Amino acid sequence: MLFYSFFKSLVGKDVVVELKNDLSIHGILHSVDQYLNIKLTDISVTDSEKYPHMLSVKNCFIRGSVVRYVQLPADEVDTQLLQDAARKEASLQTR
Repeated sequence: MLFYSFFKSLVGKDVVVELKNDLSIHGILHSVDQYLNIKLTDISVTDSEKYPHMLSVKNCFIRGSVVRYVQLPADEVDTQLLQDAARKEASLQTR
């Protein structure tokens, strides 16, 4: 649930989602659910020549199981808070 809570705090921010099929989609994070399914608005594809059919798409829903990476804006990520939360969650699981 740590990542779900973390991604919920990034709603409304610009992100780049790289899929397992090498498609990278840049857009505004609209919503995320507990399965880390992602909904993006105002999207653009980084390699529009390779994926010309994506030029007309403005919103998309991405199933969490096909996501390889999510690139986040560096100024929006509090790494210290994230590390502390990860340590706390790991300590609770070992008990």
